[in-house]
Amino acid sequence: MGEQHANGDDRVRAAVDAIRLAAALRAAEAVSEVEKRYADSPRSVEAAADLVLVELAAMLRMQGWSATDLWQVTSRKLDRLAESLLVDTLAADNARRAAATVTSAQREQLSRLGAAVWWERDRPHLGQWARRNRLAGPAAVWVVLRLAALWGRLPALPVPARESAHRSGVDERMLAKVRALLAKAESSQFPEEAETLSAKAQELMSRYSVERALVDDPARVGPQGSVRRIWLDSPYLGPKAHLVSAVAGANRCRVVSYERLEFAVLVGHEVDLDIAELLATSLLVQATEAMLVAGRHAGTSGQSRLRSFRHAFLLAYAARIGERLREADRVSTEQVRDERLLPVLARREQEVDQLFTELFPRTVSRRTTASNPEGWGAGRAAANAADLGVRRKALNAFR
Repeated sequence: MGEQHANGDDRVRAAVDAIRLAAALRAAEAVSEVEKRYADSPRSVEAAADLVLVELAAMLRMQGWSATDLWQVTSRKLDRLAESLLVDTLAADNARRAAATVTSAQREQLSRLGAAVWWERDRPHLGQWARRNRLAGPAAVWVVLRLAALWGRLPALPVPARESAHRSGVDERMLAKVRALLAKAESSQFPEEAETLSAKAQELMSRYSVERALVDDPARVGPQGSVRRIWLDSPYLGPKAHLVSAVAGANRCRVVSYERLEFAVLVGHEVDLDIAELLATSLLVQATEAMLVAGRHAGTSGQSRLRSFRHAFLLAYAARIGERLREADRVSTEQVRDERLLPVLARREQEVDQLFTELFPRTVSRRTTASNPEGWGAGRAAANAADLGVRRKALNAFR
């Protein structure tokens, strides 16, 4: 019995190495080797696959990839079978951790994804997952290889060395006020009324942010900034990143974009990050919808359907939205008559700048230009009519 167990362990270790090699090389010979091992000892390969995926998930978690991030990148690059295997892998990784090491945010993300151990833990997960999804064993192994290949190419994400102890975001009562204004704006049949209500929602959030800055203990020490990722939908990732940057800049956050991976990273204080994320998520949807509508009505010879039209539209939309948000923030800030405000805001800006430099010491600025005047004009017009508010569901929704 002991010798059989040792031989089984050797087969699992050999299968682990074969899976890692096949995922890294993505070569026919390496994949064929895994298939041969599966034909000879399916249970060993299934156990090895479980180990490889859980170890990769744990490594990426340590490198800054949240459960939501892994779901986002997997759903964009692969298919629903890979998503399903991802969710189970996250549940397995979480089951190995001590409960005290799992944060409330991590638990919430896993819950939203439905990540829970449903399989019998005395047998390899992969075989049970394959039967649940009506897959033959070799097909299940192929899903593993694709998932491992994707995850193995992901870079480490910069994260704060120490988490801030001061992490409270926007108060629920403020969100209730904003939701009420936006509900009226969205149901209004009069553009002027909707615009007034939406602008008021933005002013409320800006005022709330500066008032919170005054209430926070100015003598607190330690890191005060945090990071947030906003995922972007193809195409036109560059202009969409500009829109996120415009929203973030108007709310005292800084941004760096990872266009190849289709997300932007925001650095700021929790309240400002909440506001920026809510607004950016809403305005990205609004911008896309407005672009499609404008494209149906603009142009005389198909020009509106050109990529240049849409590219210019989104760039102009981002530029004008940034102007509107900065003006709303300026008005709200001036309404707070407190001599402490400017020093507090200066300190917060310095904290954000310091954290940004620590996380991204080598960034490259890139200039993006627009070549379609018709698209630029349509984009600015749409931004003037944009709803500067958000729905609560935008904060938590997965796309």
